[in-house]
Order: sequence, then structure tokens, then C-alpha cells
Amino acid sequence: MSLIRRLTKKSYKTFKSTFQEWKSNKKIVMIKKKRKHFRINSLNLLSITIYENNNIVKEGIGRTLNISESGVLLETHFPVDPNHTVLTAIGLKNDLVDIKGNVVRSITCEEGKFEIGIQFLEMDKAALMLLKKYIEAFGKQ
Repeated sequence: MSLIRRLTKKSYKTFKSTFQEWKSNKKIVMIKKKRKHFRINSLNLLSITIYENNNIVKEGIGRTLNISESGVLLETHFPVDPNHTVLTAIGLKNDLVDIKGNVVRSITCEEGKFEIGIQFLEMDKAALMLLKKYIEAFGKQ
């Protein structure tokens, strides 16, 4: 009996959704877990402005580690409190996309780096179209 057939129905659904649409090569890995959108591994420079109670707390730069239509995992050299709202300007090839979001996680990594998970809140239609186009182009590689 195959591994999949031995899994319980619930486990099979989880397994299937985790590996459904799996695609990988040297430049990209697309994974769909319990997420609404696919994430692609992509390194892009960005600027980040951190807000607390509508006041700027800090500004800096970082880079994306992966990105989807609904969020981004980025790397910075400073921590960001999960209670903050951020405005990011992400460079996608020749375009700059401004996106507002909430910090949903912040992890301390080695060598003084931090991984910050951001869930997008506000994005205009033009920015969303650029982001979709970028993700689609990477998916075809």
C-alpha cells in the first residue's frame, strides 16, 4: 500500500495541499501550504518604514526572502516589533511597489539579522498587478 493511501483522510488533505503545485528549480520554489497565495523565493531590495500609532518609529533597508500576493518575508539588520505597521517599497525588477502591512512575526537569526513576516494590508491596483505579473513571470521559469 502506498504512503498516501496509508494516510488518514485529514492527513492526506494536508499532505496534498502542502505539496500541490510544488515547483522548484535553482531560482524559485513555490509552496502552497495553508496559505491563500503561492510564495516565491525572491531576493529584492526594499525600504521599510515602521509605524506605531501613526508615528514613524524607524526607517531602514532590507531585502525580501520570499513574496506572495498577500505577504512577504523580509530580512533586516534590526528587529521589528510584531505590533507595528510598516510601509515597504519593494524593488521588483525595474518597478517600485509601495505596500502597507502588519508585522505578523519577527525572528532573530544568526549574525545580527532578523526575519520579519509581513501580511499586506493596503496596496493599490497598479501595485497588485505588478506584483502578480512578477510572481507569474518567476513561476514560468
